[in-house]
Formats: sequence, C-alpha cells, structure tokens
Amino acid sequence: MIRAFVTLGAVLWAAQAHAVTCEKLTHEDNRYTVCEVDASEDLRLFLNDDQGELLGHFSSVNDTLAPEGKQLVFAMNAGMYHDDRSPVGHYVENGQEKMRVIPNAGPGNFGLLPNGVFCIREGRADVFETLTFVDQAPQCRFATQSGPMLVIDGKLHPRFLPDSTSPYIRNGVGTSADGTRTVFAISDDYVTFHEFGRLFRDVLETPNALFLDGNISRMYERASNRSDIGFSLGPIVGVVEDAP
Repeated sequence: MIRAFVTLGAVLWAAQAHAVTCEKLTHEDNRYTVCEVDASEDLRLFLNDDQGELLGHFSSVNDTLAPEGKQLVFAMNAGMYHDDRSPVGHYVENGQEKMRVIPNAGPGNFGLLPNGVFCIREGRADVFETLTFVDQAPQCRFATQSGPMLVIDGKLHPRFLPDSTSPYIRNGVGTSADGTRTVFAISDDYVTFHEFGRLFRDVLETPNALFLDGNISRMYERASNRSDIGFSLGPIVGVVEDAP
C-alpha cells in the first residue's frame, strides 16, 4: 500500500490487483490515481510487435501477450514520441537499445533540463537524472527517457513555478532510493508541474520522479476495468501476469 495516503486522510478508493495496488486520492484539491508496483513484478516496456508494427493501444499490448499466456494488469503511456510514435529519447526494450540517450537541452517539455530516464533492471527500477544515467551507465532491461524530471534527489525541478498557469492532465513515475518501489500517477484533474511534483515529493515520498507526458496521458487497470482510449501512443509501460 502507498504509505502516506491514510495518514493524510486522502484515500477515496482502493483496489488490489495481484501485482499492483491502485488508489484514488486527493491532494491539495487535485484528484489523482496512483498505482504502486513492487520491483519483483514483471514490469515491461512495449512499442512494436514482433513484425515491427506499432502497438499504440493497451488492447494491442494484450493481444501480443496472449500467445504467451500473459495479460496486462496495469499500463500507462511511458514517454514522449515523434509523429511516427518513435521515442524522442533513449529507449531500450528487452536489453536492445532502440534510441540513444539525448543529453542536451531542446524544445518542449522533454528538453526542459534536467530530464531523466526510467530504468527497469532485474529486481529493481529507478528514475535517473539523464547526466547521472550517462555517468553510471546502468544496464537496463527496459528504459525510457522523458522530461522534465519532477523530483531530483528530494527537490522539485528548479524551473517549476508555484504560480504556473499551464495545467494539464499529466502522468509520471517515481521510485524509491533502493529501487524496490515504483509509483505511477496520473492526474484526474488539470494540474501544473509544480503541483504534480509536490505529489511525488510530499505524498508518494519518491526521491526521484519523472514526468512521462501530459494531455495525452492514459492508463489501464484491469481490476477497475479502466482502459482509457484515444490516439495511438508511443512507448507503453505495463505490469504483466499470467492470464487465468
């Protein structure tokens, strides 16, 4: 369970899906859905099927898992992409690098440095600031780069403004210092970067957290029958379990 919720009196609803705990909460009058994943679970990234065709939708990911006798428990869009849905930044799937690290500043939210990389390894998952990621060069089984960072070593991104007038539906991911907790969040209201970062820093208590995207943010959760629909996505992150 996500420890800070009950003490803050913020829990509105909770559901246990074998590999994932998802809860709804309200923080500073903004509503969120938050899902916590233990590092021992089967957490993957998805982009294309075996024929190289874009998956793009949660239903397509489930279709490609079916021959393995697997299914999604939870999923979320996992980083920014170009018009052809290819990743803007670093992307690794099953140990194969599909896109290199982009360490320099650039346009849009992705280029609002510092940005970061979400790295999934055996038994742990971590959010790294990009230059730290380059310096440490961890061997990720799966990785996706996005930006900006929301929380960096316990501090909000230095360019976030408390009085920002740019609210959107947003989603992101944070990890614990020991890599055993991965916490995904999506806002159910329009929020600013500063508000979203405070959620990860003050409520979810993740010392490092990464913005995944905004406006197109979508989530899948089997236990609550939630499966947001819309235009095709680029990278998708998901927790996989055996199908019944």
